[in-house]
Parts: sequence; structure tokens; C-alpha cells
Amino acid sequence: MNLLKPNQLKKGDKVATISLSWGGAGDEEILWRYQQGKVRLETVFGLEVVETEHALKGTAFVYAHPEKRAEDLMNAFKDPSIKGIIANIGGNDSIRMLPFIDYDVIRNNPKIFLGYSDSTITHLICLKAGLSSIYGPTVLVDFAENIEMHPYTIEHLQRTLFQTDPIGEIKPSQEWTSEFLPWVIANQNTARSYKQNQGYELIQGKGVVQGPLLGGCFEVFDELRGTELFPPLESFDQAILFLETSEDKPDPIFIECGLRTYGMMGILSKLNGIIWGKPMDEVHYDAYKKVIVKVLAEFNLTDLPVLTNLNFGHTEPKICLPYGALAEINCDTHSFSILESAVRKD
Repeated sequence: MNLLKPNQLKKGDKVATISLSWGGAGDEEILWRYQQGKVRLETVFGLEVVETEHALKGTAFVYAHPEKRAEDLMNAFKDPSIKGIIANIGGNDSIRMLPFIDYDVIRNNPKIFLGYSDSTITHLICLKAGLSSIYGPTVLVDFAENIEMHPYTIEHLQRTLFQTDPIGEIKPSQEWTSEFLPWVIANQNTARSYKQNQGYELIQGKGVVQGPLLGGCFEVFDELRGTELFPPLESFDQAILFLETSEDKPDPIFIECGLRTYGMMGILSKLNGIIWGKPMDEVHYDAYKKVIVKVLAEFNLTDLPVLTNLNFGHTEPKICLPYGALAEINCDTHSFSILESAVRKD
């Protein structure tokens, strides 16, 4: 998988925030939360922040106009003054942008795109265009965290977006949360409750494996089968597949059937390993492990390394996962590393 890396961010760079799925960032009752996330981008990371034209038009407008969302994305890539694009949040219908995407615009104007969940769609748009994008935090969730951003999230954003050295070992966060406090101003100074994190869990496999990163939110990745965006089979050659589940907390049978379909498609047998994100509220934590092991056994893949409980996706704090970057699972030490940088020198 030979993807073009975007240029690194530096203090003073201009980044654009964008609403590619749910448009809540512009709703009157949530706008304060967006502004809080914007301030963090400016004060914590030293960036200049602008909004794409329709980013704050609100839920009703953004839902009704997928073509305007795509227009915002194309314009942000075209604008040479914009060095990075950051999703305000996910949602469930950014797939509706597909008829309006110009892949050449992305290919000819590479830059950072950051987001998770339904942003899986945009990540695979970038993948199709040949650009490495970064699965990671969003404005409304992570940058706008009550009181302050989590230091673990800040560390991994710095290591991924601003530095051109290999990212290195990704140690598990010592704590985690899925607690949702309603996004009302009254909760602005109320900290979410964190629990102790047990770290990574190796559920099968041995030795040390390496491969390029590919994946996303399980439900979104799965819905793309049969579309122009689903990665061709050769994209999975020797890859490390990263998957995580959304706030919908899908039933384990959905995961079982989806993985089995990937097995029948020939995807699972091509992989060098799988990493799995901590499920929201740890719902189905053990059941997901069981169905993963079950399905892999059906395809005689009992030695395929699978590392679970990683800090990406729908829990906080978060790491960043650059598509196509060479990563490593060490089954002996139960560790995970990214062996190259996500960005190149500007």
C-alpha cells in the first residue's frame, strides 16, 4: 500500500473544521461546544482555525445538502493556505457525498484529514485518491472535552500530526471513559468519570508481525461493501486491520457475520494481524473477543495475531492511526507500535 503522506502541521498553520455527516456543530444549543474545541486547537496546538463554508449551517441544512458537504471538502483540499482538515464529528450518512467527490482534487492537493467513526467514509475517499489520512479525534468530542483535553490525546496528536520521526510504541492509556454528559453549558466545567484501563489483551497469535494500517469503524466499513469505496482485495495484503465499534454497540452476531463475510471474500487470509478498539462502555467486550476467535478458526487462522482493547474509536482518550503506515504487533510483549511517521516535512 503506497500512499502519499501529508505535510506535517506547525504552529501558526491554518486548519479547516468541517461537517461531513451530522451538522450539530452549528446548532444553536451546541455552538458553544464547537467554539470550545476551536479554542483548544488554537491555544493547545497553536493553529489558526477557520470553518468551511457550510460547517456551521446546522443539522437540517447539512443533512439536506450532501453536495455542499462534498463541496466543502473539495474546497478545503484545493485551498493552499489550509494545511489540515478536521472533522467536527461523525454521524451516519456521509456516504451520500460519494457522487460529488473529485478524487483528483485530493490526489493533487495532499494534506492532513483527521476524524473517526463515520469519517471512515472520508478516510476511504482519501485512500482511493492515494492519500494517507489519520483516524483520530474530532472537534466536538475530543478537542472540546469538558474542562480540558486529556493529556494522552494531546500527546498522540503531537506525535502524529506535528512530528516527522517514527511514531513508535503506542502504550495503552492508564484510564478510559465512555461517560456521556449532555452537551449543555451547565456541564462545561464537569469532568467525566474515568476508570482504570487494563491495557491491551492478546487474544490469539504469536511472534512479531508488521503491516500497513487499514480499517475504521466496523459498521461504516461494513456498509461500504459493494461500493466504489470499499478497498480492493489487494489493499489487504499483509495489512494490520484496525476495527472498532460505534455508540450503537452492535450485537456480537453482527460482528460475527461481518467477519465471516470478510473471510469468504478472502480478506482475513491476507492479513498479518488485527487490532481492535475498546468498545463503548465495554459493552460486549468478552462477546466480541469470542466471535473474533470463532470466525478466525473457521478459516484456519488461529495463529493470526489479534490485539484488543486499544484506545481508538468511541472511547476516550484516543490515539491516532495513519492509514498505510507500517505498524507492528508484538505478541511476546503484547505491544503495538507504528514504525514510521504519519507526516512528512513541509
